[in-house]
Amino acid sequence: MEGERRASQARSSGLPAGGADGESPGGGTPFPGSSGSSALLQAEVLDLDEDEDDLEVFSKDASLMDMNSFSPMMPTSPLSMINQIKFEDEPDLKDLFITVDEPESHVTTIETFITYRIITKTSRGEFDSSEFEVRRRYQDFLWLKGKLEEAHPTLIIPPLPEKFMVKGMVERFNDDFIETRRKALHKFLNRIADHPTLTFNEDFKIFLTAQAWELSSHKKQGPGLLSRMGQTVRAVASSMRGVKNRPEEFMEMNNFIELFSQKINLIDKISQRIYKEEREYFDEMKEYGPIHILWSASEEDLVDILKDVASCIDRCCKATEKRMSGLAEALLPVVHEYVLYSEMLMGVMKRRDQIQAELDSKVEALTYKKADADLLPEEIGKLEDKVECANNALKADWERWKQNMQNDIKLAFTDMAEENIHYYEQCLATWESFLTSQTNLHLEEASEDKS
Repeated sequence: MEGERRASQARSSGLPAGGADGESPGGGTPFPGSSGSSALLQAEVLDLDEDEDDLEVFSKDASLMDMNSFSPMMPTSPLSMINQIKFEDEPDLKDLFITVDEPESHVTTIETFITYRIITKTSRGEFDSSEFEVRRRYQDFLWLKGKLEEAHPTLIIPPLPEKFMVKGMVERFNDDFIETRRKALHKFLNRIADHPTLTFNEDFKIFLTAQAWELSSHKKQGPGLLSRMGQTVRAVASSMRGVKNRPEEFMEMNNFIELFSQKINLIDKISQRIYKEEREYFDEMKEYGPIHILWSASEEDLVDILKDVASCIDRCCKATEKRMSGLAEALLPVVHEYVLYSEMLMGVMKRRDQIQAELDSKVEALTYKKADADLLPEEIGKLEDKVECANNALKADWERWKQNMQNDIKLAFTDMAEENIHYYEQCLATWESFLTSQTNLHLEEASEDKS
């Protein structure tokens, strides 16, 4: 029975589930997808002017993903083919819960680094226990991401936060930076756990359960340096050849990714600029309350009024700080995550093209008899299966990712809009209360003068 249950879970992987990655439950009209490049990204949330060259924004680590260093490998076993099928009547029950917390600094004679505690709770039979606790550093997350890309080259792997925060942000071991990274790593692991295929990856299981020495030993079992160099050379050669006949649906997908990347990067820049200006406004407004208090000490007739103004400014200042916190926690991380997703998608398309380019080169060799004609048909057959498997995996994951992206971005902007409305209502009520009290005071004074 346990074997049947695990096989049933493994089958629920390829086709879109229609929901978010366990992060946001939104809904609404999907973003345009594969219906042609003319309909790409017409949603108002991404319809922005391009003339924003003067925006100041944090740059990204360009080494986040080395597109050409990937080995175009794709499992072609019967199980991997089964993993591309999802039965609609199967319940989507969550049985893996992951928490990333308690960052801890480690100082050695060679380096200083941060580890994070990872607690995993599960009811899956393939795990030896129902709960695990391990500590991992950022390099371990990078290793996991690389292994997932190697095993599933055309699935959309969730992005990791950049290795370093660049100028304009906090220092590397600042508490704010560590907390921001902890949240991002928590989301990274939970997105994998919620993915119908990646969640059953063996390296993912080892990452969650193995002690430090066991993980280190497992890492050493990977391909050797010469093997990795050979894979890299083949990948670069495939990318240089390019793809002569990319299917139309993948052309549309590629056009969508390019346009989406432009728009989401622009939104990221604008969001960062808004936050910077909001911070400057907040810092300046904090000075006004104390100034009015000092002013009241030298204006005997205006003491009460000036103190009331200072109180109003203080309440508006607190409301502004709360809105800034909402912007920093609800909108900016979501937008920037999809900036990283856009880079990831470009890498996925490149790996798909590399697999097809390898097939094209073999077909061309057979056509012009550039190699052993007896061996080529068998190789071509295997490559055709590999390309079909890669294409099916990407198409299924693409629809799932688009739905999640739409839900996440819609929810982030909706929450931000509601937060802004609440903020302005608070500020308006504060000043209306002040004006009402002053009006009533003047009316009372006028009434006393008449009497």
